[in-house]
Amino acid sequence: MTAAEVTVAAPAPRGAPGADAPAPASVGARAAVTAATATNAPAMAVEPPNPGVDGERNIVAFLCRECAYSAADAAGNARTALPPTIRTILVPCTGRVSPLHVLSALAEGADGVYLAGCLEGQCHHRVGNLHALDRVAFLKELLASVGVEPERAAMFTMSAADTPRFVATARGMHETIARLPRLRRG
Repeated sequence: MTAAEVTVAAPAPRGAPGADAPAPASVGARAAVTAATATNAPAMAVEPPNPGVDGERNIVAFLCRECAYSAADAAGNARTALPPTIRTILVPCTGRVSPLHVLSALAEGADGVYLAGCLEGQCHHRVGNLHALDRVAFLKELLASVGVEPERAAMFTMSAADTPRFVATARGMHETIARLPRLRRG
């Protein structure tokens, strides 16, 4: 998985034109959604939820298939309200997320990025979440060294049945990013 392959398409709301269209086969260049702002900013891989609203933030969440995505799915099935700023990307394991994926998301328009994976010691891919924890710690140091708030990158662990933790994590990350100033680009 390269940084260029990590893009996400927002699903169409129910009843909207194209809502019945089949979902893309994979998250990649074919499913890329780009949006240019009125200020001729660079194209973004993650479409902002409300591009015209000042102060609206974009948060990218890399969710492991086995635990965090299952918790997110359960939250969706329960119709739990989540912040509209969160854009999720399904990954096989958080251990597959490179620091370049996180940096690319930040460079292309995200104000914050977090990884959510299996509980420590319970990764379905043995130690993937431990690698992700180390990478996020490295990223926080890297961001701080270049003058960017390290709170913009985070790693959370949860079980597949821990829907309340997933919801609290999404809301907490939303609140954290909302308190930070806009990320300077360019």
